[in-house]
Amino acid sequence: MKTVLMVAEKPSLAASIAKILSGGGATSRKGRSGSCPIHEYETTFKGERVLMKMTSVCGHVMSLDFSAKFNNWDAVDPLELFTANTVQKEAMPKLHIVQHLQSEGRSISYLVLWLDCDREGENICFEVIDAIKEVNRLREDQIFRAKFSAITDVDIKKAFNTLGKPNENESLSVDARQNLDLRLGCAFTRFQTKYFQGKYGDLDSTLISYGPCQTPTLGFCVERHDVIQTFTPEPYWVIETSITAENTEIPLTYSRGRIFDQQCGHILLLLIKQHSEAVVQSVKYSTHKKQRPQAMNTVEMLRLASSGLGMGPQQTMQVAERLYTSGYISYPRTETNTYPPNFDLKGTLATQRSNSHWGEHVRSLLSTGITSPRKGADHGDHPPITPMRSASEAELGSDGWRIFSLVTENFIASLSPDCTYEKVDVTFTIGTEEFTCTGSKVIDPGFTAVLHWQKMEDSLPPVQFVKGDRYKTREPRLTQKATTPPGYLTESELITLMEKHGIGTDASIPVHINNICVRNFVTIGSGRRLIPNTLGILLVHGYQRIDPDLVKPSMRSEIEKQFDLIATGRANYDLVLAHAVSTFQAKYKYFVENTDYMDQLFEVSFTKLSETGKSLSKCGRCTRYMKLISQKPMRLHCKNCEATYKLPQGGSIKLYQGNVCPLDQFELVVYNAGGKSFILCPYCYNFPEIEDMAPNSGCNRCPHPTCPNAAPQLSVTTCQTCDEGDLVLDPNSGPAWRMSCNELKCTCVVKIFAGAVRVAVSPDTDCETCGSSILTVEYNPEKTPFKDGVSKLTGCVICHAELSSLVELSRQQFKRRRRGRGRGGKGRGRGGRKPRTKEEALDQYFV
Repeated sequence: MKTVLMVAEKPSLAASIAKILSGGGATSRKGRSGSCPIHEYETTFKGERVLMKMTSVCGHVMSLDFSAKFNNWDAVDPLELFTANTVQKEAMPKLHIVQHLQSEGRSISYLVLWLDCDREGENICFEVIDAIKEVNRLREDQIFRAKFSAITDVDIKKAFNTLGKPNENESLSVDARQNLDLRLGCAFTRFQTKYFQGKYGDLDSTLISYGPCQTPTLGFCVERHDVIQTFTPEPYWVIETSITAENTEIPLTYSRGRIFDQQCGHILLLLIKQHSEAVVQSVKYSTHKKQRPQAMNTVEMLRLASSGLGMGPQQTMQVAERLYTSGYISYPRTETNTYPPNFDLKGTLATQRSNSHWGEHVRSLLSTGITSPRKGADHGDHPPITPMRSASEAELGSDGWRIFSLVTENFIASLSPDCTYEKVDVTFTIGTEEFTCTGSKVIDPGFTAVLHWQKMEDSLPPVQFVKGDRYKTREPRLTQKATTPPGYLTESELITLMEKHGIGTDASIPVHINNICVRNFVTIGSGRRLIPNTLGILLVHGYQRIDPDLVKPSMRSEIEKQFDLIATGRANYDLVLAHAVSTFQAKYKYFVENTDYMDQLFEVSFTKLSETGKSLSKCGRCTRYMKLISQKPMRLHCKNCEATYKLPQGGSIKLYQGNVCPLDQFELVVYNAGGKSFILCPYCYNFPEIEDMAPNSGCNRCPHPTCPNAAPQLSVTTCQTCDEGDLVLDPNSGPAWRMSCNELKCTCVVKIFAGAVRVAVSPDTDCETCGSSILTVEYNPEKTPFKDGVSKLTGCVICHAELSSLVELSRQQFKRRRRGRGRGGKGRGRGGRKPRTKEEALDQYFV
């Protein structure tokens, strides 16, 4: 029996598709990647009985990066990145996706790709193909592509019965964008970050990044900021009066509007004051319609979620994707805002007929007939975003329900009649001057019956005006006002500008907006308005002084057009990429040569590095005090040596008891973040002096054989969470003693021996049972938890019954220590003989 492998983009999608195609009869098992199970069932494919295997990836399988030698910021000139070699690396190596695909695809006869139906999905298709072809040379006629827009029985079965081929041109267009963005973004970002962080101490940004889409996005925000800052209020005057009818005061609007000459305003006021009555000159009634919305695409969803729900674009897309993979809405990434001719509008609408929120309106539409949707633009990708089934808030949660309601109400509204209302315009004269009064009344609410936030309120005057009627006027007055600047851009307005100028795609717009926020270039204010910070403002002004093209939206939109030509097969990938890279390489050179123009702006607003921060620890080279700069990125700076030492981010730094590193004489400091702390030497953290020590490591990873703060003296046992690091005693944590993993990304912290007055590791003695280090624990005799009032015990934290009972993890959760981990120096833990003296340990290590 032949085997068919089907691959979806997410595990939840794979489970849903397998359930639909197998009729619920698929069995599941784990594969090489624990995150991506395999669902198996037998069916007919290409006229023969086959074993169908459905699995998934977790987004992109591979990511583009520079080869290793180009990833050292200090050793590589950023200019080299424009011509540097790039390599494909596994995007999430810990998930073992490539091995998973190769294991399942080794002996298959056919491959069916169920990746998302956009250009990124097409690119992932070829990542899957390339991974499997390393173990199974499938022919083109053995590889198929499923096209679908929703996770419903109808859509999935239709896609399975109409399989096509993956589009290599669309995949290449994504490759071109990734390649250019990597080179351009890394070159500018590395140069800017090193240059400005090396001169100023209060930038308060970990990374001063540049992006071909991110920077024009920031430019829109700064452009509005500049308009606000340079705005000069201009005084003007208005004449205000009102009439009283049916005991209601009705304001009248002066037809001349604003008066920008005060003297002229006084003259007009005197003319009006000569008359005490307003005479009705005309009454005009007219019928108007408020148009129903078009079908919803991604950009419209992001706009409405931001302005109406107060949800940012990044959050909105995350929620929408979750609703899509759960089968509640159709694919949320689409530029099309018109329904296809064969779209089942009534069938989709009927799924909502029993919903308690809008079911009554839906039943009315189905009985009276739906309104033909407004025409929009068909971009040839996915149909508009629509609901796929009914739901409740209890099912979806708060955020999920709000996005689902937004999508569903827009869909129902797009099939509802326009809102019809009557408008009345009344014209009055006071002497020779004309005033007006307007009002409206809803005749048929139409789509606003379901789209409540667009609902119109009745505002008709309380009286039926008749031509010739006279009404007493209130004393007219001349009121001074002033013009006001526009507000800062809202997220909704920014999304509109990005779409208009072709900055980003429907999928990447949220990412670019999120980037300028997390980089501290802008702050989100009330009403989700984007307020540029000083750093963001100066960057844009600097680009404008050096090379305005770097921040203009036209530059990126032109490149996007070139990528579109690759996607449609009308341009050569290599030629387009080479031209784009060479263009930005020339711009980078010019920018570097003229950075002083930007630096002049920074000098005025930021403080030099040497004048920032507070004295903390001594430099091992000059013995002068170094200053701790607490703003992002946190670092130590020695004014005397003109040297800067980076520190771990996201926590606090303090001096560690005045101890110094035996290798370089720098004073040690303690880093603390979220309960996990470790000691580090500022110099070794940046420039490890021991071969086996990785950069950005604390003393808990240092293999120095005699330093009391190094791993050989404090390492206890293997980490039970990541299985890659060791649990190291934190000597600075008493009396709330703890061990923490020395693997940088592991957050494991184990609380031990609360209240003990001393905890010490015996580095030369291991447990004969599990290989862990022996601990000595001492309590105050009056507060000891040990039996028979014993205040001091020595033993293994895992195997010793009394000691293990004072650890928050049980013995079963600990693992046996791995032999060969770097607890000691050379010869220790690697099968060699244990050194008998400190001198022998030093000799073994350094020789």
